[in-house]
Amino acid sequence: MCGRQTTLLIPDGISFAHDGDMMHPSYYMLRRSRARGVTLVEVLIVVAIMALVAGGVGVAVLKHWGDAQNKTTEANARTIRGAVKAWWIDHDRADCPRIDDLVSAGTLDRDSPRLDAWGEAWRVECSDGEVTVLSAGRDRQRDTSDDIRIPPA
Repeated sequence: MCGRQTTLLIPDGISFAHDGDMMHPSYYMLRRSRARGVTLVEVLIVVAIMALVAGGVGVAVLKHWGDAQNKTTEANARTIRGAVKAWWIDHDRADCPRIDDLVSAGTLDRDSPRLDAWGEAWRVECSDGEVTVLSAGRDRQRDTSDDIRIPPA
């Protein structure tokens, strides 16, 4: 087997001459066929672009987040106001129910939010057969300009 020589290709492209039972590296390289890697600079550029896009999306979302909280709170306050009016059908109009009273009577769904969008308790005021539902608003301070009042004053 000394006269027979076979060339084997190793995965990284280096060739070895196989002469019988002996293997020794040849001194010429065959065409390399390895996949090109990604450099650290390229990865950092992609990460920076993704951070810029995420920042832009975050700013756009935050702009609308406050409006969504206000609209949600107004809708929930209207629901509570309607539930108080329905509760008055079976109870004395001089009484002003709490949220728990409305839920236990079944006029307000038990899954209805018991707090406004900012985590504060609703304020329900009743007088002269009228009901007003109030939320302290974004600043969580009562009697300020951002309070939500249903019906509006």
